[in-house]
Amino acid sequence: MGSYPQRWRTLALLGIAQFMLILDVTVVAISLPLMGADLGLDRQTVTWVVSAYTLTFGGLMLLGGRIADLIGPRTTVLAGLAVFTIASLVTGAAQDGVMVLTGRVGQGLGAAMLSPAALSVVVRLFEGDERNKALGIWSALGGGGAAVGVLVGGLLAAGPGWPWVFYVNVPIGVIVFAGLIRLLPSLPPVQTGQRRSVDVFGALLVTAATGSVIYAMIGAGEVGWVAPRTLLTFAAGLLLYLLFGWRQRVATAPLMDLRLLSRRPVVAGTFVIAIGTALMVAVFFLGSFYLQNHSGLGPLVTGLLFLPVAIATMIGAQLGGRIIGTSGGRGLAIVGLVVAAAGLVIPAFWPSTVGVVVGISVGSAGIGTLFVVASATALGQVQPHEAGIASGIVSTFHEFGASVGAAVVSSIAAASLATQADSGYVTAFTVTAIAAIIGAVVAGSLIPGRKPTAAEAIPDRTGA
Repeated sequence: MGSYPQRWRTLALLGIAQFMLILDVTVVAISLPLMGADLGLDRQTVTWVVSAYTLTFGGLMLLGGRIADLIGPRTTVLAGLAVFTIASLVTGAAQDGVMVLTGRVGQGLGAAMLSPAALSVVVRLFEGDERNKALGIWSALGGGGAAVGVLVGGLLAAGPGWPWVFYVNVPIGVIVFAGLIRLLPSLPPVQTGQRRSVDVFGALLVTAATGSVIYAMIGAGEVGWVAPRTLLTFAAGLLLYLLFGWRQRVATAPLMDLRLLSRRPVVAGTFVIAIGTALMVAVFFLGSFYLQNHSGLGPLVTGLLFLPVAIATMIGAQLGGRIIGTSGGRGLAIVGLVVAAAGLVIPAFWPSTVGVVVGISVGSAGIGTLFVVASATALGQVQPHEAGIASGIVSTFHEFGASVGAAVVSSIAAASLATQADSGYVTAFTVTAIAAIIGAVVAGSLIPGRKPTAAEAIPDRTGA
């Protein structure tokens, strides 16, 4: 099968869908106070409005990738988009906390199906340099979606109200669904040599493990990182991950091939996506709280001040997609993380509205390049039958990184969040800058320093 003639139009629609999924990680950030007051939500429920989505999204990502491999990415993409769109309608219409959380879990379920299946389509439709360009566009939309989410959240919260943070997904989802029905090719299910079934028990184990770790990190901001509850929950998560590994070795139709995690490019790519997303969410969290709680700005102004952050993120991803073919992933990751550190250190030394906006904008340009590096490194040499599960791994660590970033900086900046002092923000920005430098060192040691040879290249991304 030759190159699919509608591949770029298909990429555009899939990119819009992915944009919605990533946007919904951060779009609620500015609207949470209004939502909580309107529905009478307590602090824990408000926190779970964010966590329920990222936990379900990340925890079920491997299952979504496996389903895409078994039944084909077209069916999985369309089903995931339908679930996400309907759940968005439910969340916007919520009248209490239970309905909000139910809708957010539904959004996460749809996203977990859609995201890895869509990325699998991109991997299979494009080859060579075109693939790097396609991943650059994909990364720009995905990375920019998180930044634009804060902007959109501010505009909608200050305008028609917080329900429209979710309602806006409905018409977009319907239009994209109609377009994909016409354009999305029927790529065949991959042949793995395994039984055509899904390891539901394995999916539950990895979801519970991820949930335990995220729960521990979120709770650590209140009870402390070495509190018995935190340590026990971390231990439970580790035990569940070990059980998941055992399950994958003995299951007749395992959820994933653990040998993927022994490959250096896959490990490197998952690390880069995790550190990149952690830094990105830390930027949005600290920036949003500083501008609203410390500087006293409203949601509309705060959202508008995130416009340069969104633009910088997308520019970084686009530039990364253009030069990674010649520079290689290692050099680009190091430069991106150093730029991120340089930006994040600005508000640490200049804690002010201008300093925060300038610093997080510069930092976001560097962070944007990391999404290209992560996708190209982790997926650049996988075989077609591994595309769905490999993309699921990358996307899982994307959500896991988001949870880590939010949990860590919220704990570090806790004093400032409660008292409006600068010290907590300064410390948090300093720690994120140091983390970026450490990440540059680790990425430089993990990412292979050469391009794949012709013998390692994948001859056919379409699966034909």
